[in-house]
Parts: sequence; C-alpha cells; structure tokens
Amino acid sequence: MTHRIAIIPGDGIGGEVIAQATRVLAAVTPSLRTPIDWVEFDWGAERWLRDGTTLPHGAFEELRDHYQAILFGALGDPRVPEQIHARDILLGLRFKLDLYINLRPVRLLDERLTPLKGKRRADIDLLVFRENTEGLYAGVGGNFKKGTADEIAINEDINTRKGVERILRAAFDAARRRRKKVCMSDKANALTFAHGLWQRAFKEVARDYPDVEATHLYVDVAAMELVRAPERFDVLVTSNMFGDILTDLGAAIVGGLGLAASGNIHPGRCSLFEPVHGSAPDIAGRGIANPIGAILSTAMMLEHLGERAAAAKIERAVERAVVEGHVTRDLGGALSTAECGGFVTDAVAQDAG
Repeated sequence: MTHRIAIIPGDGIGGEVIAQATRVLAAVTPSLRTPIDWVEFDWGAERWLRDGTTLPHGAFEELRDHYQAILFGALGDPRVPEQIHARDILLGLRFKLDLYINLRPVRLLDERLTPLKGKRRADIDLLVFRENTEGLYAGVGGNFKKGTADEIAINEDINTRKGVERILRAAFDAARRRRKKVCMSDKANALTFAHGLWQRAFKEVARDYPDVEATHLYVDVAAMELVRAPERFDVLVTSNMFGDILTDLGAAIVGGLGLAASGNIHPGRCSLFEPVHGSAPDIAGRGIANPIGAILSTAMMLEHLGERAAAAKIERAVERAVVEGHVTRDLGGALSTAECGGFVTDAVAQDAG
C-alpha cells in the first residue's frame, strides 16, 4: 500500500511554504511505515485567470476515492473577483468531503514568543475542535433589494443535531487521550435556539464520558480566559464562526499565525491539512514567509495517516528550530523561508528517534 497525497500550493506565499513542507516530507519519508506518493495540482488564482477553472470536473471524486490526504497552501488573490476560486476550492472541499472537524492545536514552543506575562510552555497546550461544515459559514441566506437603501442581508446559522453531536464526540474522544478535560463554548444566552441545541447535546454526550471533566463557557468569557488563564483549557470545542475567532486568538498567544497549523478532518476519509495564515500577497515572492505552519500541518497529516513516529520527528525538529532561533523575521530570527525550511529538513534527517 501507498499513501497518496494531493498537494495544492495555491496562491501567494502558499507555494513558498508548501515547497518547504514537501522538503521536510521527503526527509521524513525513510522513516514511514507506509510509502507515500504525492501529486501536485495547479488549482488556484493563476489557473482561474488562465482558463476560469476552480475545481476541474471530477476533482472531488478523484480526491475522495484515490487520495488519503491533501496538503494545502493558501488561497486568495486580489485579481480574482470576490475570491470565487477560494470559495469553490477550499470551502467546496470542506463541504463536499464532509470535513466536519477543524482541528487547531494551540501549543507554546518557546516562552519568549507569548505576549502573556508569566506564562510557561506547560500553561499553553490545548486543542480546539471547531465545527467545520455548519453554522454561519454554511452559506444559507441572501439579499433582498441589494444595493438600495432598503437592502436586507441575511445569513442563517445552521446547526443540526448530527453535526453538533459528532464534533462534541470528537472532542471528548481527544480529551480521553490527553488530560481528560473538555470545555464547550457557545452563546446560548443570546442565540437561544441554535446554541440551545449545543447546550442540550453537550450535556447528553458528556454522560457517555464520565471520566472526562465537562465544563462550559460563553464565548466572550472563553476569549477572556484564553488570555487570562490558558492553562485551564485542554480541549475546547465550539461552533464554526466562534472557532474561527478563538483559534486566531490562540495563535496570537503562542507566537502568531506563522506557527499555526490545522487539519480539516473526517476520520477514516481523505482529509485536508493547511497552515492558517492565508496567501499574504503583500509579502509573496520576498522569501520571508514563515514555513513552520505548513510544516506542522504536514506533521498533522502524517499523524492522521497513522505515521505518529514520523510526525513526532517533524515536531521535534520544529521545536528545535524555534528554541534555537533558526526562524524567520516574524519570530525574531533572520532566516529566509528556504533557510528555515532547510534547517528543519536537516534536523528531521538527523533525528534517529
């Protein structure tokens, strides 16, 4: 058997950071239990500008049926109106592949990187489970009298019992493998119908996990507590939009978006892994983009594929790069994108563990 990986570098700095991620992936390949084979696809702004293609016909079925994972760079280009390609490709894959878990680790690698006074590495180590296929990002809504003084704009917050329960169970299952604590965050005091469902489902699911401590915070309090006392969190589970906001806050307290990795996951199916920093067209081509988010996303991909030892090698190499200062300027270093990626690549190759 072979792991088949689809590589989609995308736009802007996406290609730059994915190039370093694939260098690291090649370096760790000898330690994999199962060989890997990857194919690169040119889906992005340049392809759309050339021939109007977002996802080619049959692309979804090909990925679903013949690939185990997708390593994704970033999408976004000011030349594309309304970022139609980004919506069709990234959001299309999330919904069509039913990637209902957006998993974002928030882990401090070096105490010098956190803006929080007095916080140690052990204080900031949590997983955020963001529901990834429903909520306000489901795209249900519309405009009435658009462009007039009487315009009405509506977005519906879609929450199903199935969708809520499965993300909650994913969070509880992860907590059992960690420190056995789950915090669910919502805004049920204002969104009484949508998040009332989250409240009821959370209480019912928690009964199936008596060994896991289950707590609740409204989202405004959760945001405050991430800054005040991040050590109280182990696994945090929340809705699509709130998860989007809280995970960017989480990235900020560990050193910035350049370090942030993520997985868009459906267990047992083709899943998508990406850094969360976006395409950053203002710095594209300058060789200063931080590749660590993409490299850590590669480690998450390998863990999803059952290659935990290889994923751990990459994580150790990244930690060494951060602690020793072999990083890009956004983290206080002096290395280029390629130099930072090269250091991590070499560290992976040297790791005999």
